[in-house]
Amino acid sequence: MEQITIKEVAKLCGVGVSTVSRAINNHPDINEETKQKILETIRKYNYVPNNSARNLKRSDSNTIAVLIKGISNPFFTEIIQIFEREVTREKYSFVLQHIEEFEDEVDVAIQLEKEKRLKGIVFLGGLSYHTEEKLKQLTVPFVISTVDVTELPDEFASVTVDNTRESQKLVNYLCDRGHRRIALLAASQKDESIGKLRLGGYRRALEEHGLPYDESLVMWTKEDLPTYSMENGYALTQELLASGEEFTCIFAISDVVAIGACKALFDAGWRIPEDCSVAGFDGLGLAAFYQPSITTIRQPRAEMAEATIRLLFDMIEGREVVKRQVFDAELVVGQSVQELDARPETGDGRGE
Repeated sequence: MEQITIKEVAKLCGVGVSTVSRAINNHPDINEETKQKILETIRKYNYVPNNSARNLKRSDSNTIAVLIKGISNPFFTEIIQIFEREVTREKYSFVLQHIEEFEDEVDVAIQLEKEKRLKGIVFLGGLSYHTEEKLKQLTVPFVISTVDVTELPDEFASVTVDNTRESQKLVNYLCDRGHRRIALLAASQKDESIGKLRLGGYRRALEEHGLPYDESLVMWTKEDLPTYSMENGYALTQELLASGEEFTCIFAISDVVAIGACKALFDAGWRIPEDCSVAGFDGLGLAAFYQPSITTIRQPRAEMAEATIRLLFDMIEGREVVKRQVFDAELVVGQSVQELDARPETGDGRGE
């Protein structure tokens, strides 16, 4: 996309070029309202001042940026290690940029592209809700990794599992084990990414088994806690227990949330799986070594990470590529889910 000029910024704001220059350089001799209007226009149209643009043209950087949303989630640890190893092997520099949960990663990427003269970008986590027009503002190859982008045209590269299908697979398993009151520890109601997709799989599985979707069994993440954290799983399960709703199983949208849920159940005097079954998503080693081991969906993290970097470098080199790569995940049966029979239930949702 061709960069906007300072003259065009001035015209859009109805001021002179010198006024735009004063706003950029934080000069005191400018009306504050006018200054904010200019800065907002600069952000909107991603204007790069001439001196910055000249510096960018003179520089030649072999830098790959990885923008990660959810850096505290241990699911990403192995993926980042593989990214760094492969980028270094290709003799490129590696920049890891943490994105806050409700921050716009494309805006950050556009700015990084200007500042670092990037050769490529990986978006890790987040980013299933941006528009085609917004993404086309990026001028270097990029891959969206671990997130479905089915709403976007095929020209956008991605490496992922089908989060809706895999979530449905797990909830189908729970339903087949006799569970009818399955609580969901969900992402924020504002979430338009992975959380929304896994919620969709949960609802599809219920429908497939003739079960109603019960909003009272869905615990939504609050904005004061990271979605993919044990603390969030603990808080949501406490809220679920306090609600008085009957349930025999909890499906958490990630393994770390599931482990937080287990802690809350234990602290409330419940047994797992005798009083309540628990399932997660991601297939972390932590879930396998937890007691009891967590039933989950294992994403092939190493394979997805290697495919992401290979795809990005192929795009940088101009090779022909398959831009949409969807990996199969695996249902891993642990010890945290009990098969129900005709056992009676107590008023608090626990079996006898």
